Amino acid sequence: MTDSPDAIHAARHGDAAARTAVARAPNASPELLTFLAADPAAQVRQAVAAHASTPPAVARLLAADADAEVRRVLAGRIAALAPELDSKTRSRMARLSAGTLALLVEDAAVEVRAAIAAAVREMPDAPRELILRLARDTAMPVAEPVIRLSPLLTEADLLALIAAPPVPATRRAVARRPALSETVSDAIAHTTDTPAVAALLANPSAAIREATLDQIVAGAGNRPSWQAALVRRAQLPAPAARALGEIVTDHLLSVLAARTDLPQGLAAALRTRVTAHLAVEDDAQDAEAELLAAAQAGDRDLLLSRLAEAAGVSHARVEAALALRSGRAIAGLCHSAGWSAPLAAEVQAVLGGLSPAEVVHPTVEGSWALGEAELLWQAELLEGLPA
Repeated sequence: MTDSPDAIHAARHGDAAARTAVARAPNASPELLTFLAADPAAQVRQAVAAHASTPPAVARLLAADADAEVRRVLAGRIAALAPELDSKTRSRMARLSAGTLALLVEDAAVEVRAAIAAAVREMPDAPRELILRLARDTAMPVAEPVIRLSPLLTEADLLALIAAPPVPATRRAVARRPALSETVSDAIAHTTDTPAVAALLANPSAAIREATLDQIVAGAGNRPSWQAALVRRAQLPAPAARALGEIVTDHLLSVLAARTDLPQGLAAALRTRVTAHLAVEDDAQDAEAELLAAAQAGDRDLLLSRLAEAAGVSHARVEAALALRSGRAIAGLCHSAGWSAPLAAEVQAVLGGLSPAEVVHPTVEGSWALGEAELLWQAELLEGLPA
C-alpha cells in the first residue's frame, strides 16, 4: 500500500483536521498510521486507534495513551477481534493484539472497559476468561451488558455472581437477565436483596416458582418496590394475589384489583376494598390537614411519630433518614407513608431542616415532582439505615 504525496504532505504539514482525514482514509498505509500514532492531537490518534490497518505493535502503544478517548476507541476495535485472539494462536500479530486487549480490560477508565463490554456482550465465541472478567467488574456500565446478554455465562456462573457479588448492583444485573431459570431466581429470592428481588419480579421472562413467589410476598410488607412489581407481574397465582391484597398500599390495591386474570370472587373482593378505601378519603384528608397544621406550627414530635407509624419504620430509622439531609430521601419516606407531595415538602423543611432550595417541591398541580420509580428507589435506599 503506497500513500499519495498529498497524503504524506498532509500528515507532515497539514492542520489537525487534515491529519485526522489522512488517518481516517481507508487506504492509509500502516507506515503512515504508525507516524500519525505519535501525533500531538488526540483526535488524530483516535482516528489511528480506530483504523483496521494500524499495526498491532502500534495499537499496543496506544493502549497506554494519555487520552482516555483514544484508549476507548482502540478498546472497541480490538475487542471486536476477540474471537480471533485465542491465547494458543501461533500468530505473533494476534498475540500482540491479545496482549493489548488484556491491558485495556484492566484500564482505570470505566469508559474504556465499557467499550470492550459493548463489543463482546453478545459474542458466542468471545474468550470465556474475558467474559468472566468483565462480568465481575465493579462498574455496572462494564459488567451489566455482559451479565445480561452474554451467551457464555452459565447457570453456575450466575449463581456464583449472586453468592459473592463484586458489588451489590451485580445481583440486580443478574436479576434483569432474560430467561432466568427457576434455580437462579430462587437464589436471588433467597438473598432478600431488596433491589435485586424487585428487579427479578419486574423481569417478565424470569421463571419463578409459585413457592418462591409466596416467599417473596410474605416478605413484601415493608418493601414497597416488591409490592409494586408483584401487583404488575404477569401470571400472578391467586394465593399470591390474595396475600398481596392484604398488605399493599391503596394505590397499589387499585392496580391489583384492575387485573383481568384474577378469580372472579377475589377480583370482586378487591374492588369492594378499593371502594371502601375511597369512602374514607375524607377522613384521610382531615388527617393530612392536621399534619399540615402541625408542620406549620413546627411540631416535630408529632410529625416524627406519625411519619414513623405511617411508613411502618422505627423512630430511629426516620431520624437516620433526616440526618442524610436529602430532600429526595425524605420525600421517598413520606411517599411510603402515603402522604401527599405538599405535606412531604413541609416535612422536609420542618423535620429535615432543609432550605427552600433543598426541598423537593410538588408540581403546580400539587402532585409529586419525582416519578414513582424514583420515590420507590429512595425508600429502598433507606432500608439499609439503622432500624
